[in-house]
Amino acid sequence: MRVMIVGSMSAELGEAARIAISRGAKITQADDVQPALAQLRAGRGSDVVLCDVQLGIEELIAAMAAERIAAPVIACGTRADAVRAAAAIRAGAREYLPLPPDAELIATMLETIGGDGRAPVAADPVMLAALRRAEQVAASEASVLIRGESGTGKEVMARHIHRRSRRAAGPFIAVNCAAIPENLLESELFGHEKGAFSGAIARRIGRFEAADGGTLLLDEISEMDVRLQAKLLRAIQEREIDRLGGSEPVKVNVRILATTNRPLEAEVRKGTFREDLYFRLNVVTLTVPPLRERPRDIAPLAEMFAHRYAEVNGLPYRPIAADAMRLLETQPWRGNVRELENTIHRAVLLAGGETIGPEAIELPLDDGATPAPATNGAVARVVAAAPAGTPTGLVGRTVADVERDLILETLTHCLGNRTHAAAILGISIRTLRNKLREYTAAGVKVPAAGLADRVPA
Repeated sequence: MRVMIVGSMSAELGEAARIAISRGAKITQADDVQPALAQLRAGRGSDVVLCDVQLGIEELIAAMAAERIAAPVIACGTRADAVRAAAAIRAGAREYLPLPPDAELIATMLETIGGDGRAPVAADPVMLAALRRAEQVAASEASVLIRGESGTGKEVMARHIHRRSRRAAGPFIAVNCAAIPENLLESELFGHEKGAFSGAIARRIGRFEAADGGTLLLDEISEMDVRLQAKLLRAIQEREIDRLGGSEPVKVNVRILATTNRPLEAEVRKGTFREDLYFRLNVVTLTVPPLRERPRDIAPLAEMFAHRYAEVNGLPYRPIAADAMRLLETQPWRGNVRELENTIHRAVLLAGGETIGPEAIELPLDDGATPAPATNGAVARVVAAAPAGTPTGLVGRTVADVERDLILETLTHCLGNRTHAAAILGISIRTLRNKLREYTAAGVKVPAAGLADRVPA
């Protein structure tokens, strides 16, 4: 996790930086907005920017948007800065971090935005086999395509491959192709020259150059627009990139890892993914199995999350009772490790005794059912809530109305996170965004985007 601090390190913001460092973050610092922008353009990128509200945070947000620098900006200030904080949020700051900083709040923020650097948990033979395959290819220079359902831990596996590779001392740069809008992604990957487009007032280094000597992870590669795929293919083949507006190619030394939660072969047949790029990425395929196929991992994962969220929330650690663990081990976990993590986090907060008992484990209404598409489960919940005597609870409603309610309910459940909601619904992030634009235009209130999805517009 790369964190940029914009402001003085001598006061509360410096304490926030020290907390972030203790949680494994790599810190860069700038005293004011213009030096911060210069660092961002020069390739000393950041996954999140913490900016003092006493500085020109509105100027920073506007410049990042104009120059297509996709990183969330967090406004930081004391209670006395309430007016400035409100202005910063209106200008596009994604969150407000009150000062003096709270260690648990910063830890949660870092975990929400990016990977936590932990090694994969593997106790089940199926997962152990996947991990052995990952370690077998880690030392090579081959591109690796990591497949798996949403929430299985594909990025965790990618980081593990990087740590075991000969490039471990170099940077690990992750780009979420689903979360960054199409009009920003090209500049985010390849950078741009001064004057390349309106707002490009200086040269900006992209993620390829930032990852030079290390590893570049293209997360959810299937969501990349097919027009941009051609430029990506050339960058991988020739080991050089062209900045937007540039006249000379730039040599890069980067290992490519990519993840997908959809079969790329089907996308190739549909014409939404280039076949030549598929073969270039698919030198080695690694599949992260779903949690239901690795049941022996449930207990160690659950215990790890119980420790983590007790610490994050400042609560005493409570072990998971045997009957609660048996309940967890019988679930299909359609949301995989991410769903288990959320369940344990909730249980840590709800538990009242010396252990986490089954009464603290809140599960979906259709627990224990054979795994089915998420949309079927959501429709089942709508049916379950139907008035008595109504055979389906859907009679008299249009398909469009049911679809809209399903999408909005799922988005609310995911706390506004578009990427997670699209995965649960079984649709692409592009389709989800198009639907949400339709609803907004029709005057329907749409949940605000979650932090991990937010980028300057």
